[in-house]
Amino acid sequence: MTEPPAPPLPDSWTELRAELDRWAASGRHATFWWRDDDAVAPSPALDRLLALAARHGRWVALAVIPAGAEPALADRLAGTPAVVIQHGWVHRSHAPADEKTAELGDHRPAETVLAELTAGRERLQALFDDRFRPVLAPPWNRIGPQLRARLGEAGLNILSGFGARDAAPGPAQLNTHADPIDWRGGRGFAGIDRALAPILRHLADRRNGIADPEEPTGLLTHHLAHDDEGWIFLDGLLTLLARHPAVAWPAPDSLFGART
Repeated sequence: MTEPPAPPLPDSWTELRAELDRWAASGRHATFWWRDDDAVAPSPALDRLLALAARHGRWVALAVIPAGAEPALADRLAGTPAVVIQHGWVHRSHAPADEKTAELGDHRPAETVLAELTAGRERLQALFDDRFRPVLAPPWNRIGPQLRARLGEAGLNILSGFGARDAAPGPAQLNTHADPIDWRGGRGFAGIDRALAPILRHLADRRNGIADPEEPTGLLTHHLAHDDEGWIFLDGLLTLLARHPAVAWPAPDSLFGART
């Protein structure tokens, strides 16, 4: 007698709905936020990003590279709910050739790097006024521990990296957890399962107390690098999240602090 065929495994979209259902059943809200890296100027890709955010009624934190930021970018953001955070200084690696790329490692004197970050913060404040928030997203999501501990000296009071936040010395953390680009395998869309897996993992870890339950799950995008498949995925993800009653998107002031 032959065995009956095994039932099909649920797809990742179904698993995400089921995880959000668990949050709803426990009377809790699964919070999210959205960061997009490498902005410097208006572009068709930026237009597509802002249109996607507007269609779903979401704000996005644009991590802007200060040294390359153009005044036209401030003009383009007028009338949008986007906020601006700082993406290093010039997005150039200073790491030795045998180490991972890093602009903000401990390879140079901290005073030199802090001076660059201070200049970057002042430039972004001048360009974007109260749209700017003093949050640092390190290029390549890497920062040396010595520099991290002194980041407040540059006037940056929140650090946004990648992965569950930790208790290392330094400013408060507001991290991202899921990036849908396959950076090591062709730099295209990673596929639905791989793109959703870190979201599912972080949500489950928060719900079970393995990760900080108060840390919003952060989406990380790169508008200049997405292919069409990646844009379609983001549209689908934002659609699903918008329709689920357990999902909440905190306002920028509640995550970054009120504007001064």
